Amino acid sequence: MEINGQTKLAAVIANPIKRSLSPFIHNFAFEQVNENGIYLAFEIVQEALETTISSIKSLDMYGANLSMPYKEAALAYMDDVSEVARLTGAINTIVNQNGRLFGTTTDGVGFFKSIKDFVVKDSEIIVLGAGGAARAIIAEATLQGAKQITVYNRTYKPEVFEHYPGNIIVKPLEALTELSGDLLINTTSVGMDGVSMPIPPTMIIPQNMIVADVIYQPIETPLLAYAKQQGNQTINGLGMLLYQAAESFKLWTGKKMPTELIWPELEKKVYGKNKC
Repeated sequence: MEINGQTKLAAVIANPIKRSLSPFIHNFAFEQVNENGIYLAFEIVQEALETTISSIKSLDMYGANLSMPYKEAALAYMDDVSEVARLTGAINTIVNQNGRLFGTTTDGVGFFKSIKDFVVKDSEIIVLGAGGAARAIIAEATLQGAKQITVYNRTYKPEVFEHYPGNIIVKPLEALTELSGDLLINTTSVGMDGVSMPIPPTMIIPQNMIVADVIYQPIETPLLAYAKQQGNQTINGLGMLLYQAAESFKLWTGKKMPTELIWPELEKKVYGKNKC
């Protein structure tokens, strides 16, 4: 795609951000759908956040993505926010709507779109962890009509989800003695080292339970390897990364991101040439 006087800008704002995969995903998408846009990474200090967000209007940008540590702080500079953003108190996407900034988070919907054929409505879900990723996923699950969500967290803080709709049960992690339901989601960093397990290594996983991990490096965490050995369907976090990007892309451009074309290229970039 030729960059010219008509090229429009989107960006990801975070610190650190230089190793982000978002520019790869979005610039690939711009090229594939013939959209005259470019996506950059802005690594800024906290003091520059307000000015940077204001520039989305002054530069007539599509909008921006946000990552740590600015997902919560950016909320204060929005003209309007989505229901899921109100619930989580954080945003990962800013949309420039003719000079008005709309904030939302696409993490939750991106996560569920990464699990093919899974129906959230009336499902029973177990979530390990209660950080930013968990809150986005849980908020989306409640809005899509999940029957019950049980959250196990190292620090017992039930008040975090008191204002969420739906049936959410919060328990301390040590109370997890058995698994039941349709979907188990690990949103903690446990397993990123390739060794640790967020559940006891002898715990039985129900046969029809899908096991998901928001971690995508390593490609298969010990939890996913254990679940696969038991015959369960497993999914890592790379799909969440792609599909949350696709949701942002559609909000900015009105066009569907060609995820089926990007997916094999993204796998190669993350896991090497032999992975496809």
